Amino acid sequence: MRDPYEVLGLAKTASAGEIKSAYRRLAKKFHPDQSKEPRAKDRFAEINLAYEILGDEKKRAEFDRGEIDAEGKPRAPGFEDFMRSRRGRARQGAGPDFSHYSFDFGDGERVGGGAAGVDPDFLSELFNLRGGGASRSRAPLRGEDVVALATVPLALAATGGSARVTLPTGKTLDVEIPVGVEEGKQIRLRGQGQPGARGGPAGDAMVTVRYAPHPLFKVEGRDLRFDLPITLYEAVLGAKVRAPTLSGEVEITVPRGASSGSVLRLRGKGLPAAGESAQGDLYATLRIVLPGQTDPELEALMRRWRDEKPYNPRVGM
Repeated sequence: MRDPYEVLGLAKTASAGEIKSAYRRLAKKFHPDQSKEPRAKDRFAEINLAYEILGDEKKRAEFDRGEIDAEGKPRAPGFEDFMRSRRGRARQGAGPDFSHYSFDFGDGERVGGGAAGVDPDFLSELFNLRGGGASRSRAPLRGEDVVALATVPLALAATGGSARVTLPTGKTLDVEIPVGVEEGKQIRLRGQGQPGARGGPAGDAMVTVRYAPHPLFKVEGRDLRFDLPITLYEAVLGAKVRAPTLSGEVEITVPRGASSGSVLRLRGKGLPAAGESAQGDLYATLRIVLPGQTDPELEALMRRWRDEKPYNPRVGM
């Protein structure tokens, strides 16, 4: 895993807003369902893991202090200080400098860059092998993390609930979706990834939430937009009409003389914000719909209007 700042293309001084903006831009670009970029799935998983660290104030601080690595795992305490002290002692004549040595552990892993042997005392101090301890090759290994998508209806995103997800391992799970979950949010399912080796723990499943397309509503952040059809006489005379929301129909007032394209705002009828009382709004764009069939009376009325009361709505265009 690369440095999360490098993955998101950010400097370490980036603000929380800059981090969120970079994540949204990259997640959209490399989303596996719509991206044609090579290795989009791998890049998408990498982007989400980077945001899981940098998007969390506590984890970001831990990473900046060197307490966790780029995958969010705790670093071995004192390892870097130990290596620096060994090299420092070697330069001062207190012992050999092992920075150019390597050691083959027998399972494809090597320490160092050279081909020579390593001082046994150094190995004992580093890996605690004095007294015939177990070799590194027999140490338990944690399983790989897996990534998956949870496509949830807007109504479920608003109220919370569970969504069924099939993981790359073949396992099917019901994932708990929190109220007001944001699209692109990643949910970690601990221990649901690939199994570990030699008795090691299983990896985690990283499930990214995606909104299912809605037949009426378009999502804009926490707000929703939709087109509301009205008749010609409702536009001219004004009316009270029923309009859909995620929680059921409500009655709204169409003002007299409303034009097609006018927007009515329904406060608090959008998506809730996770963990907050604030809620988005619902915006209804009025669309005047004429009768499907030809109406001689309407045509006669329109001719009279054209001849006696003409107007040009395109003035100034």
